[in-house]
Formats: sequence, structure tokens, C-alpha cells
Amino acid sequence: MTRIASTLLTAATLCVALAACGEKPQTGGAVKHDAAPYAGTGSNFTQPGWTAGDKTSWEQQLRTRQQYGQNEYSRNQKP
Repeated sequence: MTRIASTLLTAATLCVALAACGEKPQTGGAVKHDAAPYAGTGSNFTQPGWTAGDKTSWEQQLRTRQQYGQNEYSRNQKP
């Protein structure tokens, strides 16, 4: 009886070991962008005052959006 249990334990251990060797590593890779973030997506999504491809106007729009649009603290301070 112990020989059967020992054989089953060895077989189970080998199955687990072989299953672990067959898995691919799950390493994350960097996101590869084809274009610069300030290049834009199209005229449907642009805001007035922003020129597609102009990095300085893009940065200015981000600052404005952060200051007024997405900052909950400054939204709640208005009377």
C-alpha cells in the first residue's frame, strides 16, 4: 500500500513540475507608441485653442484641464 501511495505521490509531483515548466513567463513589456501623445486623434476630439502636433499648446491644454476641469478641490471652492 505504501508503494502505491509513493508512486502516486511521485507521479503527482512530476505532473505539477512539468505543468509549471510549460507556462510562459508573464513579464510586462513597455507600451510602444507609434506617434507622439500630442499628435492628436482627430478633429472630433480636439478642444478650441489646441493645435494638433504642437507640443506647447498640448502642454498648455493639459495644465488648463488639470487646473479647472479635473481638480475636484478647485471645483468645490467656487461660490
